[in-house]
Amino acid sequence: MPPNSNLNDVLERYKRGEISIDDAAEEIDGLRLERIGDFACIDLGRAVRCGMPEVMLAEGKTPDQLAEIAVRHAESAGRCVITRISGEQSSRVQELAVNKGLTVEHRKEGRALIVSKGGRPHPTGGIIAIITAGTSDIHVAEEAKVIAEEMGCTVRTAYDVGAAGIHRLFPALKPMLDAHTFIVCAGREGTLPAVVAGLVDKPVIGVPVSTGYGYMGQGRAALASMLQSCSVIAVVNIDAGFTAGAFAARIANMRGKP
Repeated sequence: MPPNSNLNDVLERYKRGEISIDDAAEEIDGLRLERIGDFACIDLGRAVRCGMPEVMLAEGKTPDQLAEIAVRHAESAGRCVITRISGEQSSRVQELAVNKGLTVEHRKEGRALIVSKGGRPHPTGGIIAIITAGTSDIHVAEEAKVIAEEMGCTVRTAYDVGAAGIHRLFPALKPMLDAHTFIVCAGREGTLPAVVAGLVDKPVIGVPVSTGYGYMGQGRAALASMLQSCSVIAVVNIDAGFTAGAFAARIANMRGKP
């Protein structure tokens, strides 16, 4: 397995004399923690240790708590990604971040906010295709896209190409066939991931989405259908765009070339 690109960056900076050996060791150890008041303990070593960014779930946090955590993390680690963020939370985070001289990118469709010192994630060469069955599934797909891009991948998308109009799928797949991993999001009966897995020779990750109603609605029928797929797929939890994006990126980054 190739070494973590973040670890390579640290070693290169030490080699060029840009940081001291003590600073390099602190970044490499991957176990740096920082407490914020009595409500948070942030992980500053995840990128080095795991090759993926620290991602915060906004749900359940007050706007002030979220803003302080996000800004402190971005100041210390360079970047912070927030998922499932509300309008009120977003406004507070952006206000504090801008006052601290940080850059904020709001990805509204993915309900995500990225707070950083600027710059972009280092490209890895990994390519991910993200497909949705319907327009209602796009918010979950966009969450996956944010995470995959933060992990250095190129992401290609095709939305609203589900089994109810299966002829839409084939032209959408054609420009995606060189992707290293496919993420397929579907609600209702959740058929599409199994169909895609029967057409491509790459790993497929099924994401059941909480669209649909009535008996086995809210993603339950889609989850059951994907788990029972006769095509070979992996399945994440209902609406788990973050998990799908991160797992797909790990696979793609093993196959991609920097």
